[in-house]
Amino acid sequence: MTPGTNGASTPEDNDDPFGYLYADGQANGAQPPSGGYGYPNSVSRVRAVGQRQYGQQAPTASYGQVPQQGTHGQPNNHYAAPETLPGGTPTTRQHGQGGGGRGRGPNTKGLLIGAVAVVAAVVIGISIAMLGDSPDDKKNDAGASAAPTASQHPTTTPSATSSVAQDGELPKIDAKALLLGGGATTASDVKGAKADGGVYVGGFNQVGASVTWTVNGIPADGKYTLFVGYGVPGTDGTATLTLNGTPSSTPVKLKNWAGAPAGDYEKGWTKTFNWIQLNKGTNTIKVSCEQGNQCDANLDQLWLVKGWVK
Repeated sequence: MTPGTNGASTPEDNDDPFGYLYADGQANGAQPPSGGYGYPNSVSRVRAVGQRQYGQQAPTASYGQVPQQGTHGQPNNHYAAPETLPGGTPTTRQHGQGGGGRGRGPNTKGLLIGAVAVVAAVVIGISIAMLGDSPDDKKNDAGASAAPTASQHPTTTPSATSSVAQDGELPKIDAKALLLGGGATTASDVKGAKADGGVYVGGFNQVGASVTWTVNGIPADGKYTLFVGYGVPGTDGTATLTLNGTPSSTPVKLKNWAGAPAGDYEKGWTKTFNWIQLNKGTNTIKVSCEQGNQCDANLDQLWLVKGWVK
């Protein structure tokens, strides 16, 4: 080589260290250097275009070919993100377990608890509404419905019924609770009647007039005493007693025991009695004005006593 020249004007086959990278160089037999770029102890080695490796040997794809994708859902080494490779930085986003990358589903347990609570509240509300009526309210309602109106008249009841009290005491009945017949009516003009409100049975001084009393719960067959409260105008009278449909041979004596002057009903209030036989259970007692009786009297009460007494 002489001064002013740099060698041959045409490079020799092996003058270009990168000739093996080109098709004409390869055709002329160019070979890649054994030491990597021709430098001793070089770490990197020249690879053909299309080859790349991140920590492991990757398959080589020919020029113009698209590398095959991995199994569905699995990363491909050629297109894996840096953070997925060994030593890569993990991402800050975390997926829920078992979610497959999906967000957490609705809290079905919480919804179920809420629905149960709503149903329980409705049931409790209905129960409170059903239990709102107190026993006192029911008692008042029953009492209100049972009380007779002002337009009801005692004489219109189909029968006068009384029952023996729980303590064994035999019943008593006032005139306005008796079943009236034959023209007998209730009145309160004459003072002194013992019945509630001073009410008594008038209009008894006519044949066919009667009062009837049905008694329930007589404890046993036997002897009883019937008392009749009445008032006469200073004169004696009589009436007929019928027990369970059978007339008694002994009349009801309506004597002027009070010693009232003639015509004075107010001072003639007194009582009389008859000894009778009653059956166990229900009995019917009737006092009436029949043919041959002297019935000029007002009746105010009837009551029973066990045994024959005076």
